[in-house]
Amino acid sequence: MRGGVSQPGDEPVRRPAPVIIFDVCNVGVVLRAVLFSEAVVGVGAMFTATGFVDWLLRFSLLTGGVLPATLSWLIATCVLKRPLARLITPAQWAAGISMGALAGLYGCGLLAVMGLLVPAPWVASAAAGALLSSVLMAGLVWRAKARTPAATTARLAELQSRIRPHFLFNTLNSAIALVRAEPAKAEAVLEDLSELFRHALADSTESVTLGHEIALAQRYLAIEQIRFGERLQVQWSLDPEANAAKLPPLLLQPLVENAVRHGVEPSAAGAQVKISTARRGNMVVLKVTNSTPAGVGERGHGLALANVRERLALLHDVQAQFNTVFRDGMFQVRLEIPL
Repeated sequence: MRGGVSQPGDEPVRRPAPVIIFDVCNVGVVLRAVLFSEAVVGVGAMFTATGFVDWLLRFSLLTGGVLPATLSWLIATCVLKRPLARLITPAQWAAGISMGALAGLYGCGLLAVMGLLVPAPWVASAAAGALLSSVLMAGLVWRAKARTPAATTARLAELQSRIRPHFLFNTLNSAIALVRAEPAKAEAVLEDLSELFRHALADSTESVTLGHEIALAQRYLAIEQIRFGERLQVQWSLDPEANAAKLPPLLLQPLVENAVRHGVEPSAAGAQVKISTARRGNMVVLKVTNSTPAGVGERGHGLALANVRERLALLHDVQAQFNTVFRDGMFQVRLEIPL
């Protein structure tokens, strides 16, 4: 530190967070794992079945052991995902496959106790559990690796969307125009711009709260309010109970920016922008709505919306919903996010 100004060398080195391979605490992952295991059981039962009824009986019998075994493996890996993430890669594979073998023995034991599997194939069950768990782990590894380039691409796209040159220039011009007449307002505009840049250029994290995203969107709209004046009509309807919902960082701002860009900019009369949040049980509904000028402006390419949809799916999988609708001159983006 020199004179209170931090130098590049003063910043601590930040180590990247470990990639969590065993991220199975997700409805979509559990559903796919169960369906895959059941598909294997169904195909395996075909080899010894003499007909459809016989196949159905064998399939039901095997499901009685395979389904509890699969769920026990998923629960164990979910509970232990963070300790397992600290292991080296070979140790993670060894742990996952070993737990799979134990899960196979557990499923075999259930059927043996009920007298449905005599004699009990302990070795074959352990081997089957190890094999199935290794396939599931391969899928989880592929999913974890797929998140990294997708997140990097999304990060570049969101930065390009956030720091558009004309937005920066317009903001600085607005601040310059206010310096002499309203210096306090000019200072507030520059503070909002600084905060937006700070978050846009900060190290990315997996998720932030909806409340945090709303605070950034409010700063962005405060800047645009100086530029557009009465042409920009903003309406907020916020539920405090929804603020804890998790979102990918910088997810709301591109939606709000799209509303301004395609609703307010091309219209001489301006447009309305409405942002609302509401908690409904264990879900949060987020809506961004803007009026559109009839026959004015060019249709967007949908890149920002596609970016938001992809990043939301990466974080919440099938638990999140993303929908858009255009009706009666109003365009709305509707997100459903789990709490």
